[in-house]
Amino acid sequence: MLTGDTAFIKKINRSLILSKIVEHKLISRAELAKITGLNKATISVQVSDLLDKELIYETQQEHKTLGRRPIMLSVNRGVGFALGIDLDKNSITFTISDLIGTSIEKEILELHVSEYNFILKILIDQINNYKYKFNHTRYSLVGIAIGIHGIVNKDEIIDFVPQHGWKNKTLKEDLEKAIGIKVYIENNANLCSIAEKVYKHHQCNNLLSVSLYSGIGLGFIINDTLFKGFHGYAGEIGHMIVVPNGLPCRCGNLGCWEQYASELSFITQLAKDQKNLAFNYNDFQNRMIEHDPAFQKEIDRFIMFISIGLNNLINLYNPEILVVNSEILRLYPNAAEELKAHLTSSISHYSELVISQFGKRACIMGACALAIQNFLGVSELCLTLSEEGFLDK
Repeated sequence: MLTGDTAFIKKINRSLILSKIVEHKLISRAELAKITGLNKATISVQVSDLLDKELIYETQQEHKTLGRRPIMLSVNRGVGFALGIDLDKNSITFTISDLIGTSIEKEILELHVSEYNFILKILIDQINNYKYKFNHTRYSLVGIAIGIHGIVNKDEIIDFVPQHGWKNKTLKEDLEKAIGIKVYIENNANLCSIAEKVYKHHQCNNLLSVSLYSGIGLGFIINDTLFKGFHGYAGEIGHMIVVPNGLPCRCGNLGCWEQYASELSFITQLAKDQKNLAFNYNDFQNRMIEHDPAFQKEIDRFIMFISIGLNNLINLYNPEILVVNSEILRLYPNAAEELKAHLTSSISHYSELVISQFGKRACIMGACALAIQNFLGVSELCLTLSEEGFLDK
């Protein structure tokens, strides 16, 4: 049985009320009481505190019937801003979002070196620029979340980033000392799963998100909680062996899944089969449209190997929703249906398999959502993509 003192109960009530205001965007006190099951006095006290902190504001809704116009509550989206960062191999993407998860500013810096202290300085300088720019708001930058394309432990220490050759880097501690703002370090695949849950699949409590790019990462939400494993290393599914004694992998094993089903492996195989291949998504799309035989052969092989790994994941976790994040598959017509056609086992059960509509933006969307969620102190966050949101940036 869950018990706690008065302060703890107030914290739970605040989290519930604020999460519902975020979700509904415009809601009255009476509707809050009905949805949450809390009494009107509790709602009144909590709302008054949130108004004092300027986290929400009141408006009177227009209506044509007689009587008093209802007073509606909304999140004060511009009193603070979240900074999401995607630290990739050749670039760093910075995105600023408001408190309802709308992207308002984006910047991409190219990277030509991997030296840790050099990249640390870039991050510090850029973050300080954002601090100054948004210093006029009440809460300025409310938090920073960084997506790492590598292994991050439960203490948010970077264990290994193969693309940069980093080992045991304390990026969180180094940044917080320099900038004085809360920083969250997370594996990029975990952030992708957060983005899918927060922005798309709000009602799903068991979701797997598989990202297929230079490697393969898995982010999984089980019973509405991000699962990281004992040390924080869960999700390194790209190193599941699918071909015994197969292609060598940088991890030291042979036949790892990412050697056959990552986008990098797909491009590498195409390069062997076809001279002068342009490695960009527009050229891939043209080859799809033209029904290029060599391309189609590799796509069929790519989908087959993806489905082998997905079959194993389905049998292990029995997910409600399985999201596959790949720019190539997002461009390929009927990709989800072709994957499903390979999943014919009578014991493999899942409710839905989809190709992510977010693509590479999922990592930074999840980063912004994580920073917002921690700042607001809500256990559940439901955001909606607006016309000016991430998909149009």
